[in-house]
Amino acid sequence: MTGWFVAILLISTLSAPAFAEASKLAVFDLELIDTSVEGDVPSPVAVQERLMRASGQLRRELAQSGKYEIVDIAPVHVAAHGSNLQACGGCDVKFAQQLGADLALTGIVRKISNLILNITLFVRDVPSGRLVAAMNADLRGDTDESWSRAIGYLVRNRLLAPNYGAPLPK
Repeated sequence: MTGWFVAILLISTLSAPAFAEASKLAVFDLELIDTSVEGDVPSPVAVQERLMRASGQLRRELAQSGKYEIVDIAPVHVAAHGSNLQACGGCDVKFAQQLGADLALTGIVRKISNLILNITLFVRDVPSGRLVAAMNADLRGDTDESWSRAIGYLVRNRLLAPNYGAPLPK
């Protein structure tokens, strides 16, 4: 009986995603890519506030899970805030390294129109800089509620899912 337990424990450990074992996570603020050409545009301040609320929700839900220790990004926030973290050649990993994090989480919100949006999150291993997970959720409607539901979905069904990112069985 003990041999089976050890074998199951070993298999479950080996099949877990690479980012499941790390605990310190730097969650950077979400960034917006707005390709909509619609006339009814919210103010830049309102858009920035929504991005900050969504980023805060992401940090809160991940911290509450107990799976990650969310590191404070304030020491690098000024440098990171003006950067396009998806196109800066790995600066997210450099910032996370300065913070002592094991993982860096960045994300973008693509606004196609006032009706169609997409949130994509990227998790990188800080020591290697390797992308260990990417996930996205489509949402309908540019509202606080739709953004919140999409963030909640990504946290529950991707970032905290027990086997998300595990290799498929052969």
